[in-house]
Amino acid sequence: MKKIIICLSLAAVLLACGSANSDNGTTESNPNQTVTPAVNALINVMSFNIRYDNPEDGVNNWKNRKDRAANAIKFYDADIVGAQEVLKNQLDDLKDRLPGYVALGVGREDGKEKGEYSALFFKKDRFSKIADGYFWLSETPEVAGSKGWDGACERIATWARLQDNLTGKSLFVLNTHLDHVGQVARREGINLIFDKVNELSQGAPVIVTGDFNSTPDSDVVKHVTNPADKNHLNDSKSLANIVYGPSWSWHDFGELPYDKRPLIDYVFVRGDMDVLRYGVLAETENEEFLSDHAPLLVTLKLK
Repeated sequence: MKKIIICLSLAAVLLACGSANSDNGTTESNPNQTVTPAVNALINVMSFNIRYDNPEDGVNNWKNRKDRAANAIKFYDADIVGAQEVLKNQLDDLKDRLPGYVALGVGREDGKEKGEYSALFFKKDRFSKIADGYFWLSETPEVAGSKGWDGACERIATWARLQDNLTGKSLFVLNTHLDHVGQVARREGINLIFDKVNELSQGAPVIVTGDFNSTPDSDVVKHVTNPADKNHLNDSKSLANIVYGPSWSWHDFGELPYDKRPLIDYVFVRGDMDVLRYGVLAETENEEFLSDHAPLLVTLKLK
């Protein structure tokens, strides 16, 4: 009986190796015979406020977190990452640690390298970039460094239209960080994002990641998800077959009492897709968090 099991196991390994060696849709034994490769069309999307590099953060300073933050992106196999509060040195650190990803974005203060980025990362072997860009959440969205309405800070959105190299399907991704003070800035920022999504997506399925500085019961999130508005987006959590993790995302490196921690980070979607999983990754290592926000991970499948 043991011999039979061993032989069957060896046969399975040999078959698997034969499949792995075929990277052009043909088999080695008969190169003229075309086979259909198995396609994993699932897309893992992460929204991750990494916390800006603040020297006053002590043990939670970026220098102590950068390796774990990059490893989390790799471990959870994120295909697309919308990252917020990314300073230039943090962008460089992530690019060094994530060589398989393309990084997009500019500093919000000057449209170059100054200030926080709302950076987009995507796997370079999974997606091809069709177009990309950025705009400020202000009355003058093309003016670098412009503040909007009653906002306390410059706010920026980074977008890309991508083609999935596995399926040939296109999708539109936008990442942003809404103001933490200005209520008008948050409301009008959403209206501007709606306009830009309609202008730039060219009808492709839409994914919007970000720190919205707003809870699910806020007017801001209700505005985003209002089904009476033809421009609305759907909260991926409400569509997911599986929901995992706590009901909050911001915890201030664990300093906030558990029952006071809000959910302010989101992955919103629109278009022909299924949302299979939604999770808040509130993990720690030796009681140290990845950031003052827990990243979100959502698994999607375009139809």
